[in-house]
Formats: sequence, C-alpha cells, structure tokens
Amino acid sequence: MSDDTGLDGLLEAQERRRAERRDFLRYAGGFTVAAAGAALVGACGGGDDDGGTATPTPTPTPTTSASSGVSDADLLNFLLHIEYLQAQFYALATTGTGLAADLITGTGTAGAVSGGAKVTFTDAVVGQMAAEIAQDQLAHVQFMRGALGTAAVAQPAIDLSVSATSAFSTIARAAGIIGTGESFNPYANDANFLLAAFLLEDLGVSAYRGTATLLSSSTLLQVVSGLMSVEGYHAAMIRTTLYTKGAADPTLITRADGLSNARDSYDGSADLDQGISDVGDASNIVPANADGLVLGRSPQQTLNVLFTNAAAADKGGFFPSGVNGSIKTSIAN
Repeated sequence: MSDDTGLDGLLEAQERRRAERRDFLRYAGGFTVAAAGAALVGACGGGDDDGGTATPTPTPTPTTSASSGVSDADLLNFLLHIEYLQAQFYALATTGTGLAADLITGTGTAGAVSGGAKVTFTDAVVGQMAAEIAQDQLAHVQFMRGALGTAAVAQPAIDLSVSATSAFSTIARAAGIIGTGESFNPYANDANFLLAAFLLEDLGVSAYRGTATLLSSSTLLQVVSGLMSVEGYHAAMIRTTLYTKGAADPTLITRADGLSNARDSYDGSADLDQGISDVGDASNIVPANADGLVLGRSPQQTLNVLFTNAAAADKGGFFPSGVNGSIKTSIAN
C-alpha cells in the first residue's frame, strides 16, 4: 500500500543504497583491522554470497605510522568515535531511537547516550536530507566496526542533551548563539538541527583529513578517503542549506559563522575552520585553504573540539567520560 507522504519512495531509495553498500563492501571492504592494533588488509576475492566478506590474509606485524607512533587500527578507532557521535545524533533526530545495542559494543568502557529527540521537521527537504545522512552514518558505523573486527572500541558515554551545561549548549554559548545559563536545543526546529549538523559534519571532515595523513596502509587510506568524501558531501549539503535559508533569515549565517569561530577557539592558533560566509558577500560552501584543499585537524585537535576544551584533557563535552582506544587526550592550545 502506498501513501502520499513520500515515505515509500524514501524507503525504496534507502534499500537501493543498502544494496549498493553491500556491493561496495564486497568490492573494497574485504579487509579487517585485526585485534591488538594490527591492520589486516586484504582484497575481496569476489565472493558470491550476498552479504559475506572474504577472509583476509593478516600482515605479520601491526601496521604503525612511523610519524605518529599509533597503528592504523588506533586511527580507525578514533574515527569510529566520531561516527558513533554522528550516527546517534542523526538516528535520534530522524527516528527518536538510537543505534542498536549490538552496534555499540567493543573494547574499552561502554557508555550510553544522554539526550536526543526526534525533530519535527517543517521543511520536507531538510527532513529527507537528514534521513539520508542518518542512513550513511549508520552504514559508516557498520562498515568500520566490520573492518576493525574484535579490535573495535565500544561506544563511550555520549552527551546529546539540551541542558545549559550540555556539549551543544557549551559550544552554542561560545558561538554567541545563547547567553549565560541558557540552553541550546538542536531538536527544537529545522534551523537548530541544521546548526547542530553543521557543527558535527565540518568537524568530521577535518578529522578525516587530519587522520588520513597518518595512515600507513594504502588500501585503508583509499577506504578512509571514500568515507571522508561522503562526510564532505554531507557537510556541503548542510552548509548550502544554511546559506540558502540565510537569505531569508540572516541570523542563520551569523550563528553558523559563530559556531565555526567557536570550533576554531578550541583547536589552537592556526585557522583550521571557516564559516559559511568567510569570503565577504559570497558563499563559502567549502572550507579550504588557498590551494583549495579542505582544512584538517589532528586527532588531538579534534578531541579539543569534542571535549569543548582548549586545554589538554581526556574527557568532556560530547564525551563526558572520555573515549576508548589509544588516542584519547587533547593538547594544550
């Protein structure tokens, strides 16, 4: 039975995307990062089963970046934290329900999500875009956990609440969106949702950019580059939507630019962030340097933003109890 809400078409499109992702997994995802930090990279042998993954050939020693001193598994687990955060946010905003319990287990200290709520979208396009991104983020969590195998870290405690001391409110206050003692609710309306998505998506892109340079495995680098590209598309959609809606409501542009400045205030003196109108009167859909290359943050600088703290810290902000894995401390800026 069909309805006139567009949900049938959305569900069909999502099923097609899931089938395409299974094909991609068979084509490029036949690798596993082994436990104890070893990177096990293997090409899929073109298996015939619908959802299976070929058994990889393990490397004899852990793949470790000489420059960073951490393994590829450490780096992928660091990125998995960002995917947990994004996937939970979008799942809750679009459905009111978070990730399934079997998608957040792993090594380290497991934690629950606090806060989060379904958004009542008044713009159908924004709602459909949010649902698409939610599917992508879910797929990223599944993909990365599959790649890491038993080395995957558990989801730590995540703060997605709307109290005056929540991570969202802390950054919104630093951005000048709210005042002392006030709270920011990203689930209250379309505009607030877009601002929260802008906050998380741009951070994800810069984290992928900075982490990719530390990877040792060329195969894993290709996969992470693919994930980063998807995050870049998400960020561009959010930035474009905010800029477009900002024509009717200029406060959206001011607030988005304020969030960019707030992120930059946590990660050091270098200009690693750009708002959506940082080039005068023109749009700034792509946050890039003079060479047109997307801006990147190191894992430690990314943690500064996630912890909402410019000092060296091991917890706070979106991860009130800290993160799991070997990369868990920000730096003093």
